[in-house]
Formats: sequence, structure tokens, C-alpha cells
Amino acid sequence: MNYISTRGGIAPIGFKDAVMMGLATDGGLLLPTEIPRIDSSTLARWHDLPYRELALEIISLFADDIPSADLKRLIDRSYDRFTAPEITPLVTKDGVQILELFHGPTLAFKDVALQLLGNLFEYLLKERGEKMNIVGATSGDTGSAAIHGVRGKENISIFILHPHLKTSPVQALQMTTVTDDNVHNIAVKGTFDDCQNMVKGFFGDLEFKENYSLGAVNSINWARVLAQVVYYFYAAFRAAREPGGEVIFSVPTGNFGDIFAGYIAKKMGLPIRRLLLATNENNILTRFINDGDYSLAHVVSTASPSMDIQVASNFERYLYYLFDENPEAIRRAFVSFAENGRMNFSLEQRQRVAEEFLSRSVNQEETLKCIADFHAETGYLLDPHTAVGVTAALEFTSWELPLICLATAHPAKFDEAVTAATGIVPERPALLDGIENLPTRCQVMENDPAAIRAFIEENAI
Repeated sequence: MNYISTRGGIAPIGFKDAVMMGLATDGGLLLPTEIPRIDSSTLARWHDLPYRELALEIISLFADDIPSADLKRLIDRSYDRFTAPEITPLVTKDGVQILELFHGPTLAFKDVALQLLGNLFEYLLKERGEKMNIVGATSGDTGSAAIHGVRGKENISIFILHPHLKTSPVQALQMTTVTDDNVHNIAVKGTFDDCQNMVKGFFGDLEFKENYSLGAVNSINWARVLAQVVYYFYAAFRAAREPGGEVIFSVPTGNFGDIFAGYIAKKMGLPIRRLLLATNENNILTRFINDGDYSLAHVVSTASPSMDIQVASNFERYLYYLFDENPEAIRRAFVSFAENGRMNFSLEQRQRVAEEFLSRSVNQEETLKCIADFHAETGYLLDPHTAVGVTAALEFTSWELPLICLATAHPAKFDEAVTAATGIVPERPALLDGIENLPTRCQVMENDPAAIRAFIEENAI
């Protein structure tokens, strides 16, 4: 399996090189040259596989340059720290099916991918005798999951930028209480989009990227998307009313990475009728799907901070398929977006989008009401991001198909919002016990790319 850039500027590369490259050297995002199509007999064979075995089957299709025995060891090691034997259990509450993705070491769905990516990096760096400086931006969960994926690993240092005082307190502590020598937290006085733009700028400077061996853990890294494809198959197999039956997924979305993994699963042949994209007030993706309006707006701070994003970094991957795999069309679209802060779409393109996606924007009042009402009716606590997805899902129950809501974080990570909604302080998992009393290390910095670049240069391995 080879990989190419959405912008057409690189020769095809293998999976291992794609993992190490992260962002393509031409500024685009990496995608496989073809998406494997899974036939009905293979879907039937996969149907009852445990999570780790299913992961090996799916990931092997895209990572054929890693020996199967090595890949199995990497997958097994990646999920050893998950507290649920099923890795991503599917539970039903009052008819609503919830895919719990928060049983990893940082209690968020990002662990599913970043535990694997951290192990892949360590494996490949040892194989090549190289070192890597990971640079990433986070709106909350990616940073802690990335840090816990590589803390203490050989030949790796990690620099994570997060918006100062704009994550939940628990999210910040999950990053800043990791004081391993190879971990560097940077709190930027700005928004997540400021952090993300800086990181993209660092990777776009090819001399800087090569001189300091920069590596990417954000969802611009294809391996992250690939790891997330697995749980769409796993959940659909357990939710469908009959083998091969259709399902719908509701996905709370900020960066388009998680829902894009579902799109890949659908292209592979998983019978997904629609992907329901749920946003908070930062609704650029909802405006795109419902109105063809992909235009910048100001970032609004909400109770679901991991979704407080305007520029969705994975959206380019979907556009590659929407634009009929035409790299020149991608380049033109992003030049226009840089100049005008918007993209334009034809009626035919908008019709194609409507065949794949539904979307709903959920405001903060609706989010808190959903947390309160769902708890009152079922006794189950939703975190605010999951509540955005559940609120959207409850409007589409007339489809009479299994509708699976992705639960992206444990409610204890957002205890202030949950308590405000319900009056109940969510019970903390053991992983969070005493986290406020741990020593912390974090560099608070101005929104200044030059200063942050200098900090990376000074502390790189």
C-alpha cells in the first residue's frame, strides 16, 4: 500500500514513511493510493472478532510493510493499558447506543489512536536509528493522549501547544502533570486555531522540519485516522440488527478526523447509511454540510472545548474525494481559503455531501439540557462533547436504523459542565485520583511563532 499527498507534490511512499512524514512535504495530507474494498464474506468473517484481532485485520491492509507479527505486538501493547476488555464497549441506554471510547489512559477517544502511534514511532525510530521531536497542537484531549503515548519513550521528545486557560482544568492537568524529561508543555496565550496554525507553519518550513526531525501526532498523521477506522467496524458489527445491516453514526466533531475515519470505513464497504456530524457553536462544518458555507468565523468558548475549532485540519482529506481526487483543485481551494476565508462548492458537490452526511449544530444550553435529561432518564452521565452528539442523534431517530453515538470522553474530565447540568459531581476514575496535587511543568508563552520555535530549538533532542 502506497501513500500520496492530497496536493500531488510527492512520489508515492510506503506506510512506514507515511507515519514518519506526518504532514506531506508539499503541505498536503497523506492518503492511501486506493481504499481496500471489503466484500460481504470478509465482513462476515470479521463480524465476531475481538477488538485487537479486528484491528490487526484492518490495519494490516494499510500497513503491509510491517511484518504481521510485529504489527500484532504493537497493537497488543497499545491496548494493554485500556481498562475495558472490549477496548471500546458498546452500551445501550434507553434505546440509545453509546460507543464508549474513553477507557484508555487519558479517558478520551484519542487514546485509541495515540497509544498505537506512540508505539509505531518508537518501533520505527529504533529500526532506523533516528530521533524525533514531536510537535503538536491540542484543544484538550489530543495533547494529553499524545503525551501519554510517548512519555519516557526512547529517541522521542514531544512539544504540545495548547490554548492557555481554554481547556478544562482536568485536561490541562493531564498534560502538565507529566514531568518526564522528554515532555514539554507550552500554554499559548491564544486560541486552538492559533496553536494549530503555528504547528502547520513549523511543518511547512521544510528546513526547520528536517533539521529538527519534526514528527506529527495531530490527526494530520494518517496512522491516527487508520486506528480510528477500527472502532466503526467493531461497533457496527455489534449494533446492526442483522449481519450486514445498515447503521448510522453520530460523531461530535471539531477537526473532522474522527468522522473522516467513519467515512473511510464506509468507503471500505461498512454499511453506514449516513454519518451525522454534530458541532457546537463553532459550526463551520455544519454550515458546510447543510448550506455549502465553509467560511471562517470567530472561535466561541464552550463547555465542549475540544470542539472549539474553526479550521478543521482533516477536512482536506475529504475534499480530495469530493474534488474527484484532483490535487490541483485542492491547491486552488486552499489558496482561495487563505485569501478570502471561504471555499465555494457546486450544486453537484453539495448533493454528494448530502448523500454522505447529516449535520446539526448544538448550542451550550442544549448541551447542558441533554446531560441533565439523559441522566434523569437513564442514570448515565454524558460528557459535554458526547452530549452534543446525542442531542443531534435524538433528532434523527425516525430513520429506524441503529444509531450509534460516539462517547469521546469520560464525564469526569469535564466535571464542571456535568455538575452545572445535573448537580452531580461525576465519580472519578482511579486515573484521576489526586491529580491536582501532583507537581506540574508548563511554559506559558505569548502567541509568537518565533519565540515558540526558539523554545523548540533550545529543547529538541
